[in-house]
Amino acid sequence: MQIATTQQGHYDSPLFAAILGLIIISVVMVYSSSSVVALTSYGDAAFFARRQLIWAVAGLLVMAITMRVDHRLLGEQRVVVAILLVSLLLLAATLVPGIGRMVNGSRRWLRFGMLSFQPSELAKVALVIYLSYYIAKKGERIRDFMNGITPVYVVAGVFMATVVLQPDFGTTMTIALITGIMLFAGGANVLHLGATVLVGLPFMYIAVFHTSYRARRIFSFLDPWADPHGSGHQIIQSFLAFGSGGIFGRGLGEGRQKLLFLPERHSDFIYAVIGEELGLIGALAVLALFLFLLWRGVRIALAAGERFSRLLAFGITLLVCLQALMNMAVVTGMFPTKGIALPLVSYGGSSLVITLGALGVLLNISRET
Repeated sequence: MQIATTQQGHYDSPLFAAILGLIIISVVMVYSSSSVVALTSYGDAAFFARRQLIWAVAGLLVMAITMRVDHRLLGEQRVVVAILLVSLLLLAATLVPGIGRMVNGSRRWLRFGMLSFQPSELAKVALVIYLSYYIAKKGERIRDFMNGITPVYVVAGVFMATVVLQPDFGTTMTIALITGIMLFAGGANVLHLGATVLVGLPFMYIAVFHTSYRARRIFSFLDPWADPHGSGHQIIQSFLAFGSGGIFGRGLGEGRQKLLFLPERHSDFIYAVIGEELGLIGALAVLALFLFLLWRGVRIALAAGERFSRLLAFGITLLVCLQALMNMAVVTGMFPTKGIALPLVSYGGSSLVITLGALGVLLNISRET
């Protein structure tokens, strides 16, 4: 198997520029949104921003490697199986007391000395690779229920069940959506997919409304002011941030909601800080970058020669952009609150490094189109 990419063309430079633009925005906005809490908690206003910068550099180094390594190596059966097994073992390890790290009531992290790692980020990429390999291998047989999509449901179901136990309902929904959309794009029978959704609805209802905190999130999404100091607090503070930002924003570093009012200000709700400090213009600029990334990614997928390459390019693009749109929908009150970060922008090393590595694969595919 050839490891280095063939010299058939150039990388998609507009896509690369958009990725760099989002990373620059990330470092600047992580500093702006976290400086107060970093100063009060660690005595260093640049504590989180410095770490984000280090992770960004590490992620760019990983991206440089994946840009050069032949992406078709990921289509080897032994590689796919290895990635799936490693991802599943790391996910399961988070559930082991003493190994998994508890944060905000969930075991989503593994601690390695001074470093923390979130295995679900790797698991999402691993599933995209598996789905690309499996659908490409099956071809027209993907339309068969038992021998086509059922094995996919088994693999995705095992990952989803492990993630639910953490618990992480947001990642579970992301995995389900990516699996369904990729099967649809790969030519699976629409009736089979529709029947799966209908069968899954009762389980989703039980998972949401039979768990008190999830039910509160749904009700706070419908009427956040019914509990302004409880379940509705986060989204109300996000509304206040966007509302006070107006068209042009208060100015970089001048936001007020980050002053210990808005929770998760430098992670899940960093888009609200962007809306307050950079205004509607800044928020739309970030949205435009993700839409541009979506366009370039789909364009690369359509132009790729091999079925595996097309599916892999589409899956990586879908993974990044779907999470981005879901995060923006949550922060602007169009979707119930979920712990979904804004890819490439929110604070977090695991997400940033793995996302940049995946986008390096996308750039590698672009070189051959």
